[in-house]
Amino acid sequence: MAEIGDVSRFASADRLCSWAGLTPKHRESDVKVVRGRITKMGSKLVRWAAIEATAKNRGTKKIQADFRRIAARRGKQKAHVAVARKILTLVYYGLRDGEIRSLAPKAA
Repeated sequence: MAEIGDVSRFASADRLCSWAGLTPKHRESDVKVVRGRITKMGSKLVRWAAIEATAKNRGTKKIQADFRRIAARRGKQKAHVAVARKILTLVYYGLRDGEIRSLAPKAA
């Protein structure tokens, strides 16, 4: 929280993830679009904390399942970054709304 500061300065969770450097580089020229590695621009501390939160399969069953699903397809390193973005998105909504959102589907 100390590193992020006032969360109202970010218009959306995507902006917070971009500020933390967890979004892919995007280069575009006419019809050619190239998506690269994460930008690593922004707060190193927030990026480190978000990726460390994914280590050793910590988190809810949904986060663990997402990590395993992405790791099987794309590899562990990309899975760590993808799940870190999900966690940072939850942090954004928790700080903005003052309540923690659930990743579990609603009961019928």
